[in-house]
Amino acid sequence: MTQPPRPPFRPLSPLVRRDRGVDRPVPSEITPAALYHGRRQWLQQAAAGLAGAGLAAWASREAFAQGVPRPGQRAALPAARSAVAGAMVMDKPTPFDDVASYNNFYEFGTDKADPARTAGSLKTRPWTVSIEGEVKRAQVLGIDDLLKLAPMEERIYRLRCVEGWSMVVPWVGFSLAELVRRVEPTGNAKFVEFTTLADRAQMPGLRSSVLDWPYVEGLRMDEAMHPLTLLAFGLYGELLPPQNGAPVRLVVPWKYGFKSAKSLVRIRFVEKQPVSSWQRSAPEEYGFYSNVNPAVDHPRWSQATERRIGEGGLFAKRRPTLPFNGYEAQVASLYAGMDLKKHY
Repeated sequence: MTQPPRPPFRPLSPLVRRDRGVDRPVPSEITPAALYHGRRQWLQQAAAGLAGAGLAAWASREAFAQGVPRPGQRAALPAARSAVAGAMVMDKPTPFDDVASYNNFYEFGTDKADPARTAGSLKTRPWTVSIEGEVKRAQVLGIDDLLKLAPMEERIYRLRCVEGWSMVVPWVGFSLAELVRRVEPTGNAKFVEFTTLADRAQMPGLRSSVLDWPYVEGLRMDEAMHPLTLLAFGLYGELLPPQNGAPVRLVVPWKYGFKSAKSLVRIRFVEKQPVSSWQRSAPEEYGFYSNVNPAVDHPRWSQATERRIGEGGLFAKRRPTLPFNGYEAQVASLYAGMDLKKHY
């Protein structure tokens, strides 16, 4: 496939602080400089998000293989164990309380605790997703139609945030490719653009100018068609909580978390590479591809290590970051011949 022209390479100069002899990211929390200067508030919110975390009951590898226990907070979303290669990592899942309370969802606020506190206003019924652009079968699908489009699968993915923390999340959904095939993209469709809900009546964070709303992300067509790229409707065996992107979101496990757009309302197939929200806001920091790469630092911090949420708090020992977030065997071929330091 012929690649579109890429922006010129900008040298990266990571800035990290030392804490107990370990390199740790500056606590910018992915926000622009105007927001990350509130360091003390960030630390308080992070500590609050971690304080109530308990350990999940994983007695053995066999128990793990039998499925993830439901928290019993939302309607069940039954699913079969996925057979997709790489879809069931053996890392211990992050406790549900952390997954549901430590979130980046700026439409509901820029602090980690804001979405869980304010997203209860999100109305997920009725809900529609518009399929547009270079497709033969453009259509508007209701959420119930989407839920019935393909069999639900349980997938346990690593989630790596560009801020330097990570989780392991048991998602429920199906490959985005199931939807793509049904809408029959034309030969002109080279990319897929995802647009999320932007409703000021429901989303108090939209009053902030941190980003241009609505939130927009994009994938190359072969990335969108990869079987690991997930349309997710649930986690921990239940429907998605609002703060986690209800009622339907994208999950791309080998990319930084901001590529996995939440609360989708439009999927558009296009010929030219979309400009994502973070590219528009800070192109020198957030590229289109945003593959997890320990060798390419963010301009303000190292990406060589990560902090796993739910494992010992803010100052727990960091773990090495894995290339492509540990999915190198499944996805590296998508980028054969590409300079991943240039196409970050």
